[in-house]
Amino acid sequence: MEDDSKPEQSPWAHLPDVCLRHVFHWLDDRDRSHAALVCKKWNWAMHSGSLWRSRTITFCGQPSREDTLELQRALWYVKKFAKYLVCLEIRLWNPYNTAFTRKFQVTLRGLFSHLVKRNNCLVSLSIKYLALDRLIWRNVVRAQFLKNLATFLKRVSKRLDYLNLKGARVTLEEGCELLNSLSYLTNESFLSEINIEDFFSLHLPVYSSTLFHQTMSKFHSLVILTFNYNCISDDLLNILGEHSAHSLCILNIKCHIHDPHGQVIRGVSWANLAKRAPKLNVNIFFERVMKHDHLARILLVEIPVRSISLRSCYFTHPDWTMRPTLTNLLPVYWHVLQKLTLELNNDHELLDDELLQLILSCKRMLFLKVWAFLSVTFVERLLQNHAEGKCSLTTIKVRIYTARQETSEEDLLLCNIYRKFKYLIDSELNYFVITYPMV
Repeated sequence: MEDDSKPEQSPWAHLPDVCLRHVFHWLDDRDRSHAALVCKKWNWAMHSGSLWRSRTITFCGQPSREDTLELQRALWYVKKFAKYLVCLEIRLWNPYNTAFTRKFQVTLRGLFSHLVKRNNCLVSLSIKYLALDRLIWRNVVRAQFLKNLATFLKRVSKRLDYLNLKGARVTLEEGCELLNSLSYLTNESFLSEINIEDFFSLHLPVYSSTLFHQTMSKFHSLVILTFNYNCISDDLLNILGEHSAHSLCILNIKCHIHDPHGQVIRGVSWANLAKRAPKLNVNIFFERVMKHDHLARILLVEIPVRSISLRSCYFTHPDWTMRPTLTNLLPVYWHVLQKLTLELNNDHELLDDELLQLILSCKRMLFLKVWAFLSVTFVERLLQNHAEGKCSLTTIKVRIYTARQETSEEDLLLCNIYRKFKYLIDSELNYFVITYPMV
């Protein structure tokens, strides 16, 4: 006779601990706290260190009630489980007045102080888009925040491996002081990855600063460096070759129209760095730097370029003629270029033939993203060449600009092209092609 006196247990009661922690991993803080009330086992899972190694704290300039509660929970849990924290990301969205920046500064001062006392394993720190050059940062608040951040970086510099201060927009002296904080204890930093894109204020010719060169000479194990072209000089390339050649793998370089980029870099400096750092790949991103003579000064044949992005951001100018760039500059990278992104407002010139020829000449190109005025037949010709084994693309993303509001004719042609090459697209390609009226 069966004993029915014991209530039937839910299958959740027998879920292995590793599976339970995995479920908790996908819950937000509020749901985790509710789930922890179910039973002792679930409460134990809530306190598992693996759940609290990576945390994101978001500060909203004009928060809703839910945003405020989420921030409070995030701060509380970071402090409660501080000893487990390995990766910390701080997001700042829409700071709109001086009172908010003051509150942000005070909150981070307390957080940094708590982490210094309770944490011994933080290796990754990201605080992006501070925009400290904005008027909402009063001088006294800005100075205090930078002092707090520098002090914190000094305390964690020995174990920190990744730092992202993208968009901080600090002065040259302030920026170098922050970076020098990373080598405070030993006069050397073994950080492997650093992102200082848009780190310095606009219009600064950082490349001519001896202070910046001295600061960068303290980094001895860089693997990935992300920065602006206005930082590059022959001296910097020599410093990277001398101190980080054994480890350096990736340089991500942004060249913006408002950043100085008229300095002359010798091809031999790039060649020496590439020789010393044989694993090096360079990714260059141009924002509204489209003139051929400007690009020719930067795109030297000695650079081991893996990726190039040219974006006009919907702007156009009669001097922005892309044909010589596609036919003369980019083909020199036929043996190394793997990724090409073009976002062009080229309503004054058609580039179908030149672009197709460039793609076919680059034997290692895997990724293509193009937003430009093109004919629909360009896509068909590209797919036909791919079907014949003449290119190696695995990703094709094309937005075909058109001056007409009505695109039904082009859309029909694209549908027919997709059906024609469906076997190829479905089996080999990450494919996305649409038309886009530019009126």
